[in-house]
Amino acid sequence: MALRAQTDFPAHLLVVDDDDRIRSLLKRYLSGLGYSVTEASDAARARKLMDALMFDLVILDVMMPGEDGVSLTRSVRGERDTPIILLTALGDPSHRIEGLTAGADDYLGKPFEPEELALRVAAILKRARPAPAADVLLLGSVTWNTTKGELRRDGALVRLTDAERDLLAVLAARPGATITREELARKAGLTVERSIDVQVTRLRRKLEDDPAEPHYLQTVRGLGYRLMHDA
Repeated sequence: MALRAQTDFPAHLLVVDDDDRIRSLLKRYLSGLGYSVTEASDAARARKLMDALMFDLVILDVMMPGEDGVSLTRSVRGERDTPIILLTALGDPSHRIEGLTAGADDYLGKPFEPEELALRVAAILKRARPAPAADVLLLGSVTWNTTKGELRRDGALVRLTDAERDLLAVLAARPGATITREELARKAGLTVERSIDVQVTRLRRKLEDDPAEPHYLQTVRGLGYRLMHDA
């Protein structure tokens, strides 16, 4: 049986394939295992997504119109170390060697069993995902204790509502990463996506020296929000 993703803050996967059927199948299957899944139909769209969002792993088809998966792998590997699994109908060993040489972490031939892919995803993530964040994030004069769920300003406890605490916990789990409003709403247990903006405004009043010019809880226009912190 395939390993399930972590349930609190699941890995964010990018599935890149020009076949709508395969993308739909993988999104449905992997989402059912608890992963957060984003889709792209070609390399150009995948590049834009990777520039804007943080992914824990990319599942990438080799044979696509325009730029192929091997070329994209080589380019991505020159910029970031995000794990990549290549998918292809090409069975010749030379193609597999080419993909691995380009920087792919694994290679799976088509057709494949979704369960096998999920097992490979889980194994790579276990090796590649960073260690848990530090217990305390520094946000200027404010500290957020990720273990206790406590926010303090100059040592004094700052009262948070349950919604504010849940939202901050989601953002702090991936500091520096852009998290979409949809994902924030889902993980923070907010039923109306628009309410994210209201909670962010309230949270900024407790985090920022100047909420009108936020330094730590930043808006990423058209996408969502990210929580920056002091090194």
